[in-house]
Amino acid sequence: MSGNILIIDDEVKLLKLLGMILSQENFNVKEASTARSALTMLEQYDFDVVLSDVRLPDAFGVELVKSIKTKYPHLEIILMTAFGNITDAVQAMKNGAYDYLVKGDDNEKIIPLVYKALEKAKDNKSRIAQKSGAQKGFNQIIGSSSAILQAKKLAEKVALTDATVLLTGETGTGKEVFANAIHEGSERKKHNFVAINCSAFSKEILESELFGHKQGAFTGAVKDKKGLIEEANGGTLFLDEIGEMPVELQAKLLRVLETKEFIKMGETKVSRSDFRLIAATNRNLEEEIRQGHFREDLYFRLNVFEITLPPLRERKEDLKLLAKNFIEIFSHKLHLTSIEVAPDYYKTLEKNDWKGNIRELRNTIERSLILMNNETLDTESLPHYSGKTASENDSFSIKSLEKEHIQKVLQYTKGNKAEAARLLEIGIATLYRKLEEYELR
Repeated sequence: MSGNILIIDDEVKLLKLLGMILSQENFNVKEASTARSALTMLEQYDFDVVLSDVRLPDAFGVELVKSIKTKYPHLEIILMTAFGNITDAVQAMKNGAYDYLVKGDDNEKIIPLVYKALEKAKDNKSRIAQKSGAQKGFNQIIGSSSAILQAKKLAEKVALTDATVLLTGETGTGKEVFANAIHEGSERKKHNFVAINCSAFSKEILESELFGHKQGAFTGAVKDKKGLIEEANGGTLFLDEIGEMPVELQAKLLRVLETKEFIKMGETKVSRSDFRLIAATNRNLEEEIRQGHFREDLYFRLNVFEITLPPLRERKEDLKLLAKNFIEIFSHKLHLTSIEVAPDYYKTLEKNDWKGNIRELRNTIERSLILMNNETLDTESLPHYSGKTASENDSFSIKSLEKEHIQKVLQYTKGNKAEAARLLEIGIATLYRKLEEYELR
């Protein structure tokens, strides 16, 4: 079976060794030592499988998986991790990775795993080509609570316009689902819906991804590349976690929004793109403005029409519907049939306060299906939920709790700020801002 393989690793010796091993199997192999050069190669060639190190000099492999799978859904990605970083690999699999290898393992494990990933990639291509009738638009939004119906009603109204939309709410509340629904409900639905998480990349890579670059703009730029702004021409650009965007790029984005004009990296010619912008954040942008981390003029340009998505704990009447939907999705994915649900299963789910919202529920249901016995979902397959909820008279403010949590994570990582930022699921720049704010330096 022939296939096109991309290997990403900044350890040159390992990169060359893997390249040699896979080339001997008659695979077409390309090598990259940085995320930036890898993303450029993905633009140029049609790959089937990617082998990537978890730790790259300019990106975190776990987040890179999510970005690559979003743009190239047929690709299968195998993560390579050092011993002791298994947690990273497991998270990467949740983000869409096929599997992971621990560096130093017997090289004989690599070939069979690549063949299996290649078969999956071929199946993905066929499935994507044949896929039709998938749930789109506002049918994706599940729930009958007043909170979600109000948000849905606002989204349906704004979809008919070309207004910029700002989606706010906690992590995991379904902001990308809403963004996609707004696009599908608009006149732009025949054109591209392109999405990017602003917290997943360094400033340089994010700039290249958004604005594109000209051949020779930097080392590894061997071909002109379209940016997402250009890809979204006629359609919708969704910028997730916009509060994490570096201030320098915020100024460039503001200009694009005001003029519809942009300049690719390494180019002097002005290009145009007519796109609709939907932005999302779990941060309080007004607070970010006060701290000097977000431009006030950009905020006013973004906040034309704000929709706040409710956390799951405020719409628990929707929990059963959402859980049933995920049971159906993962039963199909895991090739399970005739699943039975114990009477107390849904009641137990209601005991949790769901800090991770719908995303946490999705992960819980998937784990529960894997752990269940006799094809029956019961409380034994769920984490232990105490049912304890936060008291209104809690003496700790949100800031106090956040400060304490950051301190605990830093103690756990023995002061490693990069690792702490990863565990906290925030950008490294955001962590440094928090350390300064709470005087933890």
